[in-house]
Amino acid sequence: MTIIETPQGPGHFVSKWRSEGPVDSNTLELWKNEMEWPSWLPLAEAALFLDAPELLDTMDSLLSPAERSVLGLVRRRWLGDTHLLEPIETALEITRNPETRDLALEGRLRMERGLVRYEAGDIEGADEDLTWAETRLKSVARASRDHDLSLLNKAAYHLAQGENLMALQVYGDISRTGGHAHETVAISRLGASRIRYAIGHLFDAGRHAWNAHKHAILAHQHHMAIEGGSMFIELALEHIDDSAPPMSVQVESAKPVDLDEERPLLAVQMNDVTSIFEWCIEHMEEGYSGPERPDVRAMLLIAHKLDRMEVFEALMTNPEDVQDPMLAAVAQACCDDNDETARLAWASRLSALTLL
Repeated sequence: MTIIETPQGPGHFVSKWRSEGPVDSNTLELWKNEMEWPSWLPLAEAALFLDAPELLDTMDSLLSPAERSVLGLVRRRWLGDTHLLEPIETALEITRNPETRDLALEGRLRMERGLVRYEAGDIEGADEDLTWAETRLKSVARASRDHDLSLLNKAAYHLAQGENLMALQVYGDISRTGGHAHETVAISRLGASRIRYAIGHLFDAGRHAWNAHKHAILAHQHHMAIEGGSMFIELALEHIDDSAPPMSVQVESAKPVDLDEERPLLAVQMNDVTSIFEWCIEHMEEGYSGPERPDVRAMLLIAHKLDRMEVFEALMTNPEDVQDPMLAAVAQACCDDNDETARLAWASRLSALTLL
């Protein structure tokens, strides 16, 4: 399940406790109000995940019965318990009880039950629960963290079922101006870009990748921003037209296309490609080590296509710095055709990594 957290999210509350605490529950109430958190549950979940047991104990008396039941479920999953259907049903009873009812948490629990049912092979039950959850959360907690998750999980369900156009419709419900978290918008646009590309809608694929990049930046999710940026560049390189409007203008002026209308063509200024390429290079994780470096792989391929290999000079001359076999293979493919020494060096490094 995707975790969504804004830069000033629940983790900030835990950090405040560690720097200024311990404090009593009344002070916690003040902090919560200052940060404008409507519910204790996300804060309690953060305390659990970030190993702040004293904060969690102090917060316990502030949780509603429904929040406490959901936190118990979260704790069980965190500890590796996979037998969750019974505790979900127990928690649902609490959220439905007239004395402890919580409409939003009932929606969240139906989403949780849908995920468990899907994993158990109950496809029909999963569809019912995920749809019900999204409808409820849209009604009582629109654009909240749980509503965003319900939309993303519903889209993931459709993708898993091979229902790509249904997933695209769900992604379309995540409006860029609807108050959804920037991370949610970015995830939805990455998915929408892939679907649009698969059905040949290149302009829409390009604008979705552009939006994914921009919203991931706003969410401070640099890896996701690089993913979106590299997708956009790969699409754009086949459709460079410096007479085209800036992509920011094209995105804002885009409108729905009827079935009988001609779809817009993708045309991108080289300046847009260059600016995104340079942002991605600047914000890659430092160094080239690590067993999985998809960010470097993507940008190295793009640098090769753009004839900008000078930005990876340090990488290309130091094969021993690389632990990712796929990156080694990409580097070998990007070697100059006339540099046999470099090709052999990368072939040797690739062999060493694949034999480990």
